[in-house]
Amino acid sequence: MTVTAANAAEQLVLDFFVVLSSGDLETLRGFYHDTSVWEPKVKDIPGAGRHVGMAIIDEFLAPVRGMFKPGDPKVHVQAMFSQTKDGVTWVCVESNSTGESMDGKVYDNDYCWVFEISNGKIDAMREYMDSLYTAKWFGIV
Repeated sequence: MTVTAANAAEQLVLDFFVVLSSGDLETLRGFYHDTSVWEPKVKDIPGAGRHVGMAIIDEFLAPVRGMFKPGDPKVHVQAMFSQTKDGVTWVCVESNSTGESMDGKVYDNDYCWVFEISNGKIDAMREYMDSLYTAKWFGIV
């Protein structure tokens, strides 16, 4: 299924996932401002917690993506919808992410994302995933 954007905020999110899937972390900086927040909604696994501003790239994404082969994991958007209220557009995305770790381990997990978009930037994003799958993938449980 091909997902198309109904507005500029949805297009920004689709563009974000294209760049994220490419692994081009420097280009990702342009999607954020100094107070942007990325919050994986999980506990006790690598990457858990609140990441703010460019620490999203430097302290969170670089180490996590560094565990995967270059260009992995890929995000496959399956569905998307949005709503605008008080100048902020909320975009909800259902997706699947696939990839391979540096040691050849296959990753295949389902996600839901909630973005808050204003002035052409991501203000906040919350990432929901199958945390049990992720914990098992990391060998935590």
